[in-house]
Amino acid sequence: MRLEPRPQPPLGVLLLYPLAAVAVTLALVSLLVLAAGASPLSVLGLVLKGAAGSQFALMETLTRATPLIFTGLAVAVAFRARLWNIGAEAQLYIGAVVTVVLGTGALPLPSIVLIPVIMIAAMAAGALLLLGPTLLKTRFGVDEVVTTLLLNFIALLFVSMLLEGPLKDPTGLGWPQSSRVVADAQLPRIVTGRRLHYGFVVALAAALCVWVVMKKTVLGYEMRAVGHNAEAARFAGMPVNSVLAKTALLSGGLAALAGFSEVSGLKGNLTLDLSPGFGYSGIVVAMLAMLNPIGVVVSAIFVAGIFVGADAMSRAAKVPSYIADVMVATALLTMVTALLFARFRVRWR
Repeated sequence: MRLEPRPQPPLGVLLLYPLAAVAVTLALVSLLVLAAGASPLSVLGLVLKGAAGSQFALMETLTRATPLIFTGLAVAVAFRARLWNIGAEAQLYIGAVVTVVLGTGALPLPSIVLIPVIMIAAMAAGALLLLGPTLLKTRFGVDEVVTTLLLNFIALLFVSMLLEGPLKDPTGLGWPQSSRVVADAQLPRIVTGRRLHYGFVVALAAALCVWVVMKKTVLGYEMRAVGHNAEAARFAGMPVNSVLAKTALLSGGLAALAGFSEVSGLKGNLTLDLSPGFGYSGIVVAMLAMLNPIGVVVSAIFVAGIFVGADAMSRAAKVPSYIADVMVATALLTMVTALLFARFRVRWR
């Protein structure tokens, strides 16, 4: 048996295989639900209701999707150029640190100026954090998977040190948390009384900008060319190292915006549990979206809906909420397999 590339995958095949992946995911998860002693249809209905069955549920899903859009975009940009950024979690926390440092009164500026300044500074910090491993890759051949992954732990330890030292809230009763950002540094809420904030609007704008960069600019073309074949791109005269550096700056900046939005739009301060793994989940989001920036928005809302809906389902059906993790992981595996068979046909010898 061997895999043979399809010259041009038919539209029907490109649609059929992802739908089959969804069906297989639902079938496998249904077996787990049955083993837990519940009805698969009722559990699925509870997940849908918990994710979008009311205004509150929908707002919570979009709130949860906001950081996933940023980290999904960061991963999609990097992976498109075959720069394996596994450190979106570190870049998220560095963006959050900069937001707290500048947003707790260090810059006495009005809100209309302060928020963009903090956004730009957070993006710069995240961009520089990813630029280091990228330079190690291009200059010395160091595997960026290892360096970016290890930076996640270094960033968490660095944040822990700050929260026990310079950034510790003196009024926090000893808890390891920072002071709250001032009102002028906080993103306003989209709907009064709900947690959804304008970070979601920024995330949608970022997805549109990334799509334009990827599809309509020379840099986007160079990123795709380097991702397809770096040696061929270098032979054609493209500055491969420079393209990878620019990719790193864009990817790291996008991931840092997730930390900015969580602090400035939702939490108000920095804690060690600011992210429950948004950086790692961004890899799932990007892969489910096939590295398409617009698809990242849909994929992030889908993943967020599963987690939000699973929390409500767990309380109502007495089924472990960990089924959501299984559903997301299974969806990723089946979708990747479906895309493989959509682009390649099996030949038997």
